[in-house]
Amino acid sequence: MPILRNKTHRLIGLHLGIAGMFTILLMFALQWGPSREWVTFSWLASWLVAINLSTFAYYGFDKFQARTNGSRVPEVVLHLLVVLGGGVGAYFAMQLFRHKTIKGRFRLVFWAIVAVQFTILLAWMLGYW
Repeated sequence: MPILRNKTHRLIGLHLGIAGMFTILLMFALQWGPSREWVTFSWLASWLVAINLSTFAYYGFDKFQARTNGSRVPEVVLHLLVVLGGGVGAYFAMQLFRHKTIKGRFRLVFWAIVAVQFTILLAWMLGYW
């Protein structure tokens, strides 16, 4: 495993690790369910709910850090959360927190990721049916 050499790389690794752990724990909590038995909720649905909640929380955390001049979440982490399926959570967080809505380059990358994901979903649906 490569050693993370500078502060930015360590920060990216830290945030991805925290978001990943939170997402996986939430996904398993959704699968286990309140009845303490495995539910029929699909793994994909559990993942999408969990990653969107994690993404929403991370955008809110980054907005809080921005307001208090704290250590910010690197943009690459926010984009990777969207790539992993957190686009809906990111969109609602951007609207609710008014975060990353003015920065043109960030929005361009966000919408490009969403467009690619939508195209893949549409191609899969057309091929599936």
